[in-house]
Amino acid sequence: MYLHAGCQIAVSPDTKYFAVDWLGVEVTRATLGIIGMGRIGYKVAQRARAFNMRILYHNRSRRRKEEEEAVGAHYCAKMEDLLQQSDFVILVVNLTPETHKLIGKKEMGLMKPTATLINISRGAVIDQDALVEALQHKVIRAAALDVTYPEPLPRDHPLLNLNNVIITPHIGTATVQAIHMMAEEAIANMLAVLNGQPIPSEVFPK
Repeated sequence: MYLHAGCQIAVSPDTKYFAVDWLGVEVTRATLGIIGMGRIGYKVAQRARAFNMRILYHNRSRRRKEEEEAVGAHYCAKMEDLLQQSDFVILVVNLTPETHKLIGKKEMGLMKPTATLINISRGAVIDQDALVEALQHKVIRAAALDVTYPEPLPRDHPLLNLNNVIITPHIGTATVQAIHMMAEEAIANMLAVLNGQPIPSEVFPK
């Protein structure tokens, strides 16, 4: 929110000076709660460690002790405990019937009023109507969403008119390098099938 609003102030034709008392929120030493500590969630933890963040995580299964220690992560068996303690909560789960609207009114009510909710998984993991209400009434401080439902949101959606939310167009993997790596991985899988070899990135239907 701070960066987004700051950019608007910096380029606005109405700006005459920069206010010295306009302050943001520190990431360093803040508590990050990661919901979904799979491959991507663990990468998030590795990056958060560089900011000396206190890292909590909730997952279907607990990571090995050495993996936890490598990033300084602490396991929360109950998601509620993570929500109550975190300054930033990031969602990194697959969308399944169990995770559909995983974060709703009750869960946001458990979060700190100074907390920020971040979603890089799928839009339907959050109850968007409850999120609008939480942001409007300052139940939580802010939200940052790379995903919504639908995508894009209707142009009259209330999320688009709030100043305490940032929405990006599902660009978490939208880099030249990432697209090249995904193409190379797909080609490696096809060649493995054609050559009768084990598939490197086989997906097993549940």
